[in-house]
Amino acid sequence: MLNNSQMKLKLFVIISCFCISCGQKKQEKQEDDIDHEQTKVKLMALDPGHFHAALVHKTMYPQVDATIYLFAPEGAEVNDFLNKIKSYNSREENPTQWKIESKLSANYLEDMVSQKPGNVMIVAGKNSKKIDYVLEAVKAGLNVYADKPLVINPDGFKKLKQAFKIAKKNNVLIYDIMTERFESTTRIQKLLSGIPEVFGGIVNGELEEPAISKESIHHFFKYVSGQPLVRPAWFFDVNEEGEGLVDVTTHLVDLVQWEVFSNQVIDTSNIEILSAKRWPTIMTLAEFQKVTGLETFPDYLQKDLKGDKLHVYSNGEINYTINGKHAKVSVVWNYQAPEGTGDTHYSIMRGTKSNLIIKQGVSENYKATLYVESNLGGDFEKVLKRAIANKIGSQFIGVSTEKINDTTWKINIPDELKIGHEAHFGQVTENYLKYLSEGALPEWEEPNMISKYYTTIKAYEMAKNNTLNE
Repeated sequence: MLNNSQMKLKLFVIISCFCISCGQKKQEKQEDDIDHEQTKVKLMALDPGHFHAALVHKTMYPQVDATIYLFAPEGAEVNDFLNKIKSYNSREENPTQWKIESKLSANYLEDMVSQKPGNVMIVAGKNSKKIDYVLEAVKAGLNVYADKPLVINPDGFKKLKQAFKIAKKNNVLIYDIMTERFESTTRIQKLLSGIPEVFGGIVNGELEEPAISKESIHHFFKYVSGQPLVRPAWFFDVNEEGEGLVDVTTHLVDLVQWEVFSNQVIDTSNIEILSAKRWPTIMTLAEFQKVTGLETFPDYLQKDLKGDKLHVYSNGEINYTINGKHAKVSVVWNYQAPEGTGDTHYSIMRGTKSNLIIKQGVSENYKATLYVESNLGGDFEKVLKRAIANKIGSQFIGVSTEKINDTTWKINIPDELKIGHEAHFGQVTENYLKYLSEGALPEWEEPNMISKYYTTIKAYEMAKNNTLNE
């Protein structure tokens, strides 16, 4: 039997062991918390001159640190970025909790590269500077998440190929933000094109009737997050923003590759530009004032004035073949959309059994709508409905078919699946974060980014030479 001294000693040992155990568990938890915080993705926003930079932050991501490290010159553009982040943080429904650590100076790029408080650079702004930002970032061992386009001229394309080589050497990723891959009608169009009993196979097409066409109409004056969009004056300078052939067209060329040659590596040697053209959108001073808030055209736009009107080469068309299939992409920029409308998209994929068509006109109330056209008759409607139920409905719940006539069916997509352009930025970001955690892009992404920009730059060179020789 233990005496009092022995019992006290035993109790002391038990309590001490318990305290040590609790301390170890607390220390382990603290270390786990520290490790978790250290492994979080930390974002650095560089020179956010375009509103897309803010849209990436319209939602929060569990694997991303709440602090945004902002490197930029002082001015209206960075103020607009800060105001948008503030509005997301203060909104009533599902507010964000971003914290901004601003590092504003004329040497913003050098500061970011030398300080590196984050591991991912987000850039959306002047397209003329973007590829230089990308190069410096990958040289410094930083991952890149960039708004399109990465390049707008032949010199930029050379730098892009160099950047990918450096990124591979430094084990970092370069990724451009392709939001249109997440548009519901486009995704279902892609899925249907992969169902042989519905689509067959894509035809080769010809110049007058391509196998796949993508046409996009945009507007200089529009509303973003419920507010009129104020564009910087440089947005209308093709030397800074890039011509239409190398800007929005990037999305369209990307969709051609992504839909027709899903998960396939595309080599530039299998791309041939057949024709390319460019033409300007003409803008009055009053229209320019409304969209920029400026009283006059700045000096750097004087080169684009004809009389008292601004000519912006924001429109273009490319006809080309890719892996033997004829494709056509075109982009048009109007000044302002009709009341109740917005940016629009038209697309057709021609198959041996049916055509898959996206329209967004008056008949569709300017809402993107997918149709299936087929002359096969017979049991085609049953085949289509079965494909929708078995192969589409599992990913897009509530999708159904509606017969328009004997050859045409409309694919009805519930409104909750049509989340809109702004929300697509969150989806693309989630995708990018997954690639970051895996440490690699899909094997086809990098070569196909190169092929995409090869297509736009070669078309730009052809169209510009044609204009100069007219």
